Amino acid sequence: MNELNGVNLVAQLLAVSAVTAPKSQGVNYVQVKIIGGDDLNKIGEAMKAYGQKSGKGHFDRDGENIANSDALVLIGLKNAAPCGLDCGACGFIRCQDLIQKEPAEVEFRGPICAYRLIDMGIALGSAVKTASLHNVDNRIMYRVGVVVRELGLVDWDLVLGIPLSVSGKNPFFDRK
Repeated sequence: MNELNGVNLVAQLLAVSAVTAPKSQGVNYVQVKIIGGDDLNKIGEAMKAYGQKSGKGHFDRDGENIANSDALVLIGLKNAAPCGLDCGACGFIRCQDLIQKEPAEVEFRGPICAYRLIDMGIALGSAVKTASLHNVDNRIMYRVGVVVRELGLVDWDLVLGIPLSVSGKNPFFDRK
């Protein structure tokens, strides 16, 4: 088995970890998608272009990381209903107020129930733990999520990416 086969297997295991991670009230709104091959270069280039267009920093650096990755695991939320706890953690007094709020569409679509965001955080943590157990270099990235939404690769409300790499040195932390 070559390294790319191993990375693809680990990417699938990350997806399993994200989907099976505990969720509030046992309801899953977490979405997962694995991307590889030439699509990594396309996303990397689109990230660089987005950074230039938006004037936001580090899209070029992260785009280079994505282009040089062996695989990319996207984890996000789509149509995540509030838990109905009326806890106020989302900024609204009642969950009904969050539901009736006109969605904000900037880089991501919100507002989102804080407990659903926690679910996503647990799914991300579970996924990167799996990568770590298999010694595959990885890093959670917000910027790639912005661009995959803009490219129409996913229609999720919120998405983050976990690029994966097998090399002699972790390219996601030893960056310029």
